[in-house]
Amino acid sequence: MTEALTVGKKVKGRKRHIVTDTMGNLLAIVVHAANIHDTKSGMNPARKACEKYRTIQKFCGDDGYRKSFEKDVLEELGLGVDISARIKPVFELIPKRWVVERTFGWANHSRRLSKDYEINSLHEQNIFIISHLHTLIRRY
Repeated sequence: MTEALTVGKKVKGRKRHIVTDTMGNLLAIVVHAANIHDTKSGMNPARKACEKYRTIQKFCGDDGYRKSFEKDVLEELGLGVDISARIKPVFELIPKRWVVERTFGWANHSRRLSKDYEINSLHEQNIFIISHLHTLIRRY
């Protein structure tokens, strides 16, 4: 995009890191600026989830969480990380691969999360939690 088209944009970019259980229920979320790499910022929600849910035995992640994230989780939390394989051109069912993406899909049904309406990242975290609670209530 050219600079003329993005002049009025107030939010430069954000990343949402979430920790879910195997059913896709939200355990922890951290929203931050997009200029921080996944391997560094992935520790924050992992730390929050381990503090709140002490029965966590292992984490799963994709290729973005290789190396330093695995090392940090092992050193700080004493837990292992399963890194899923890269996606191949042919369809292959990989267990637990799409649990987090499905949770993001549920959240994007919320109007306030479909675009960057929130100026403060803490507000976006709270709206994400409220949206997930709404999804859980609708199920029952």
